Amino acid sequence: MQVIDSARVGIAQGSVDLFSDFEEGGEMWTGEGARSRSQWIAFERPFSLPPLVHVSLTLWDMDSAHNVRADISAEKVSETGFEAIFRTWLDTKVARVRMSWIAIGAIDNEDDWDVP
Repeated sequence: MQVIDSARVGIAQGSVDLFSDFEEGGEMWTGEGARSRSQWIAFERPFSLPPLVHVSLTLWDMDSAHNVRADISAEKVSETGFEAIFRTWLDTKVARVRMSWIAIGAIDNEDDWDVP
């Protein structure tokens, strides 16, 4: 559990199209085996500490002739952003993916001050 010791809590959210390999004949659509795509997401305003980040698929366009295998995550979370990652494997064919995210955490207050 993340305990937020702040009078101010920030909530940031967004959505990112990670790829569209169907149109481009990319590896997610034509390849096999372990494949992944990632994108750095920068927060509009930094948090005081790394926030809690939740990601979800909001668009997934998959080939119906194969099993659907997908793993999504937020990694390398910092005060300024995180890496959104989509992974698939074996014979799953992925045409395109959109991920949405929400970050919740403490933000600095201009009234806060630290006496050394």
